[in-house]
Amino acid sequence: MSESLGSGDFTFKKHERLSSKKLIDVLFSEGHSAKAFPISIKYLNTEKVADTQVLISVPKKKFKRAVDRNLLKRRVREAYRQNKKILQGASGAPYLLGIIYISDEILSFREIENKLILVLNRLTQNNSSQIPPI
Repeated sequence: MSESLGSGDFTFKKHERLSSKKLIDVLFSEGHSAKAFPISIKYLNTEKVADTQVLISVPKKKFKRAVDRNLLKRRVREAYRQNKKILQGASGAPYLLGIIYISDEILSFREIENKLILVLNRLTQNNSSQIPPI
């Protein structure tokens, strides 16, 4: 078999979504922050979960219409799905991630993807050796 990517490398399954209220509370109380406008990430390197889990949020205060919030969440989710391999190669312990869209404007997928890649790279470079897992 050639060195092609497996079929599961670009998925975003249920077990990868952060939905536990307890873990969300831990993430936002103990987590660290990284920003690359229009993306802000709260992250926590932890061994409490088997795989990296992600929460994606677009504030209702900035986007009143659900259609706009859903569009932005789809764009952020797709950008993460295509680039989650950045986190997988970084460290052994999984992350809890909260990705928050902080702009007031609806930006294109490419702009969101570029900034998400930037902040994920920064997160893996700075924190792979500095922050021990909980």
